[in-house]
Amino acid sequence: MEKVVLAFSGGLDTSYCAVYLAREMGLEVHAALANTGGFSDEELATIERRARALGVKSYVALDVTDDYYSRAIRYMVFGNVLKNNTYPISVSSERISQATAIAVYAREIGADYLCHGSTGAGNDQIRFDMVFNIIAPEIEVLALIREKRLGRNEEIEYLRRHGADFDFKKAEYSINQGLWGTSVGGKETLTSNLTLPEEAYPSQLTETEPRRITLTFDKGEFVALDGKRFERPVEAIQALQRIAAPYAIGRDMHVGDTIIGIKGRVGFEAAAPLIIIKAHHMLEKHTLGKWQLFWKDQIAAFYGNYLHEGQYYDPVMRDIEAMLESSQRTVGGEVFVELHPYRFVLVGVNSPHDLFNTKFGAYGETMSDWTGDEVKGFGKIFGYQNKMFHLINKETEK
Repeated sequence: MEKVVLAFSGGLDTSYCAVYLAREMGLEVHAALANTGGFSDEELATIERRARALGVKSYVALDVTDDYYSRAIRYMVFGNVLKNNTYPISVSSERISQATAIAVYAREIGADYLCHGSTGAGNDQIRFDMVFNIIAPEIEVLALIREKRLGRNEEIEYLRRHGADFDFKKAEYSINQGLWGTSVGGKETLTSNLTLPEEAYPSQLTETEPRRITLTFDKGEFVALDGKRFERPVEAIQALQRIAAPYAIGRDMHVGDTIIGIKGRVGFEAAAPLIIIKAHHMLEKHTLGKWQLFWKDQIAAFYGNYLHEGQYYDPVMRDIEAMLESSQRTVGGEVFVELHPYRFVLVGVNSPHDLFNTKFGAYGETMSDWTGDEVKGFGKIFGYQNKMFHLINKETEK
């Protein structure tokens, strides 16, 4: 029998694919889940039970959490990446590590086909197709839901006919939870004027007393929380999320352009990612020069957009990552943050590389290494080219 590796999540679409691939196409189905930190042990066990109940030949859970951090998250922090100045690219950035791991696994077991459960109306179909075709170009890609233009009810009816009568009730809200945040879709996200209700978010407000925390960065990476250093940055992120999520911090609505050209709208919550990005940015403002900050902003915006569109394997991304990493040489120290219900406050920083140093002069107060006459001369010379232009062209100006 020919083999197919199915990117399996345990949801309706991939469950349909698991049965159809075996029964209608006569393929040997190997289900693979790529975990980027969004599943608990209990959830992983439930997904495996479902896969085996569907009759797959084999099932494997691939833990790619650290790979996800090293490929994407660390550079998104270095670049303070927020798509449209709002969204920390919580879901789309996961897909590269997931698709890569599944494609590599398919090659390892000698698969003839790769299959994903994406529809024809979203971004994920493009991301999975591209990565599969780059990593395993010799393996044919199947996307049954897209190719057959299936509706939810058709899939449920098919599964029931074949004895897979799971509870596929359509949830009021679609949740996609990961290490770098959680996306939330529902009837409100299909409108332009409604926002998600409180109950739609997975993390509910349970902490109301303000709390001050300290984030420690080393060469741009978040490495310690309240003085506790972690061996893996992933653990630091998870620890911060456990503390900040009960404050219901990091909620917002994102509106942006999809890869296929239409506008998309989604709600999200990302307590740890937003605190980390904003704390890191504040530390950078103290430790980097103005042109470092300026050029980082330009290339980071491009990097975030390209990553969102699944173009991780474009070589320009490695060039940008090299620049971003180089810029982090002096981005180290502590950032003090206060947590409150629904919000957080950046209090200040403590860094040996802090350029806000009053011994060189206190802004608006005292000057150190220059005199008033020197500043007067500097101001005259600094604007001299503009003065020349206006003197020469004054008759042509209106």
